[in-house]
Amino acid sequence: MDYKIVRLTDRPEMKEQAAQWFHEKWGIPLEAYLESMEDCLSGNGPVPQWYMAVEGDRMIGGMGVIANDFHDRKDLTPNVCAVYTEKDRRCQGIAGALLHFVCTDMKEKGIDTLYLLTDHTSFYERYGWEFYCMVQGDGEADLSRMYIHKGECL
Repeated sequence: MDYKIVRLTDRPEMKEQAAQWFHEKWGIPLEAYLESMEDCLSGNGPVPQWYMAVEGDRMIGGMGVIANDFHDRKDLTPNVCAVYTEKDRRCQGIAGALLHFVCTDMKEKGIDTLYLLTDHTSFYERYGWEFYCMVQGDGEADLSRMYIHKGECL
């Protein structure tokens, strides 16, 4: 498998494709992704950022970094969000490579602490993330797990 990890800022022509891909995976309105990606491309600050794993013309994975991933702890920022790897490409290290790339890139932008909201247990720990606390997701009945990462990912 031959894939590359790219920043949206390095491949701005992928904005519409990436926004559509994330929208299909997560059900968040397409306009929200387009707006966030346009903000990313404006270069006004280190957040938001968007990253894609690309195999040829196909997106096989991706994630973003936004201020808040729809939860009540506005002080826990910025958040890695929309982490997804295509089902036929899972268990091949793509998510881990993306996490490493994102942590390194954000550290180069002056951000060495990242947060991540998830219902997963044991996955993110493999990459140097630690459980931090439980938070209330917007519109969610149950609490979700918040992870923290400081420095570069493993």
